[in-house]
Amino acid sequence: MRAAGEFPIGFQATPRYCRAVLTKTFAELGYPGRLIAVEGLDGSGKSTQVYLLKRWLQLQGLKVFFSEWNSSEIVKSATSKGKKMELLTPTTFSLIHATDFADRYERQLLPLLKAGYIVLCDRYVFTAFARDVVRGCPMAWVRGIYNFACLPDLTFFFKADLEVSLKRILQGRPQLKYFEAGMDMGLSSDIQESFRLFQGRMLEQYLAMSTEYGFTIIDANKTIEPQQELVRTIVERTIPLAKFEFVLK
Repeated sequence: MRAAGEFPIGFQATPRYCRAVLTKTFAELGYPGRLIAVEGLDGSGKSTQVYLLKRWLQLQGLKVFFSEWNSSEIVKSATSKGKKMELLTPTTFSLIHATDFADRYERQLLPLLKAGYIVLCDRYVFTAFARDVVRGCPMAWVRGIYNFACLPDLTFFFKADLEVSLKRILQGRPQLKYFEAGMDMGLSSDIQESFRLFQGRMLEQYLAMSTEYGFTIIDANKTIEPQQELVRTIVERTIPLAKFEFVLK
């Protein structure tokens, strides 16, 4: 009997796992709202950038909603407990995050996109596509779990050097977190080296996806201001912002 979370040797994805996913954007499917996703390694600065983007859009009087990875009230406590007690195998890690995403997708994202909001997501399904595959889950299996999701209308990937990301994290708190450093994978007993190895493998996955899913890559090694200026320019050029103003009746 194989251990929990392991896939059998020679695992082959069945046809239902190989269905194409994220083939059309919300705009292409006729939703009045637009979804902007931000992705990046831990420490890339993406959360700062999406926060600044949210405030900028709100100050223009636009309808904006923000959602972040692993924030479903139904699932979050179970995830935290599993991490704290180190109970999560790669498979359960994948499935619990998929449950979190599905809950937010159905209860928050879709209703607000139908209501004509700009929805900002701090991490989208691409996080799972990178992390879960690096942790050993088959790519086709992971993508199959998310085959209900639509392609964002705009996806930013904040690409920072590993040393830059590591420095930013350690400037904000005394040490790395167990899972962000990939310590559960046994890559290295040194937590900083484990971070470099784990996040480096994730970077490879993200870059492989960047062309496939049309990521807009931002040089996250730069300071905050020029990054944000570029993000705003791209958003203005891509999304007709005037359509998302609150209209008082």
